[in-house]
Amino acid sequence: MATDVVLPKIGFAMTEGQITEWLAQDGQAVSEGQPLFTLEADKSANEVEAPATGTLRIIQPAGAIYEVGTVIGVIE
Repeated sequence: MATDVVLPKIGFAMTEGQITEWLAQDGQAVSEGQPLFTLEADKSANEVEAPATGTLRIIQPAGAIYEVGTVIGVIE
């Protein structure tokens, strides 16, 4: 079963954030808890971990700003 990778809400007032870098590549096998991407929001950068184990499919590229809850990838 596929698991959506969504842009998380890190701060109380956070409504959007920027993926500054994918730390795993499209098609790469990832493990739950492994750092997936770097998220910049409210002038801080955080590594976001994989919510599941499987193969990562990147939907949204790094460098853009997305709203909280946007599906940015899928782990199959």
